[in-house]
Amino acid sequence: MDTKEIQRLLDYIAKSPLAEVSIETEGLKVSVKKFSEAAPVVTYSAPAVSAAPAAPVAAAPAAPVAAEPSADHYYTIKSPMVGTFYRAAGPDKDNFVEVGSDIEPGKTVCMIEAMKLFNEIDSEVAGKIVKILVENATPVEFDQPLFLVEKA
Repeated sequence: MDTKEIQRLLDYIAKSPLAEVSIETEGLKVSVKKFSEAAPVVTYSAPAVSAAPAAPVAAAPAAPVAAEPSADHYYTIKSPMVGTFYRAAGPDKDNFVEVGSDIEPGKTVCMIEAMKLFNEIDSEVAGKIVKILVENATPVEFDQPLFLVEKA
């Protein structure tokens, strides 16, 4: 095996649900183990990165003024689970909602993939989407804000 073949194998294993793989040929023995502890480390580093851009936004005088009334006037749709956030049912499908979309209770606003299961996240309130707080296909944490909704 050359290094390109090993890299392709590692990429395949990283995307697969396998926890451990051992391959042995005439002149090579490869053993790869994935640990479940590695995923939270990556997941926790993402909020730290998103917290850094939040500081410059807070430094702008308009942002804090806009944020204070939102606590009373806007409803926050939060993630009910840890997983990967998707705005559409598939890559070739339209997004469930856009900024300015009217929603009502029971309307699907996004999907969250957790352990190869896709979970539709429905709105609990009627209103209009004001802001989408998460990028498509990014990891989300439990109770992480996903959307700001102006209640009807």
